[in-house]
Amino acid sequence: MIDIGTRRLVGYSMAEHMRAELVVDALNAAVHTRGGQVSGVIFNSDHGAQYTSTAFAAACAAAGIRRSMGAVGPSADNALAESFFASLKREILPIDGWPTTAQARLAVFGWLTFYNIHRRHSALGYLSPAEYEKRSTMLTAAA
Repeated sequence: MIDIGTRRLVGYSMAEHMRAELVVDALNAAVHTRGGQVSGVIFNSDHGAQYTSTAFAAACAAAGIRRSMGAVGPSADNALAESFFASLKREILPIDGWPTTAQARLAVFGWLTFYNIHRRHSALGYLSPAEYEKRSTMLTAAA
C-alpha cells in the first residue's frame, strides 16, 4: 500500500499465495502506520480477486476507506504501483531467483526499508518518503 502523496510504502505483506488475507494484512498495516486515522482515504487497485473479495471490502469499510478500481487491462490506471514493483524487480531480483523463501523475504523487506528511508523521488523534490513526511510534519506543526 503506497501513499500517493508521500510515496511512502505504508503497508505490506508477503505470502506464497494471492488470497484476500494477504491484502487485508497489508491494509491493516497501512491503517496502523497512519495511526488508525484513515477515514475518507481512497484506495485504488486493479480488479484482482483479492481486491474484489468480500473480506477486503469489509476491511476497507471498517476503516472508512473508499475503494476505487481502474479499468480492466490498462496498467496506467495504477501507474504508481506498477512503477514501484518494476523498481523492486529491477533492483533486487536475481536473474536465477533466490535459493530460499527466507532469503527472498529478507531481501525484499530490506529493500522496502531502503525505499522508505533512502530512495529519493523526483516528485518529492528528490527527498525520500521518510524525509518528505518529516519535513511536511515540521511545516504543519510550525503553521
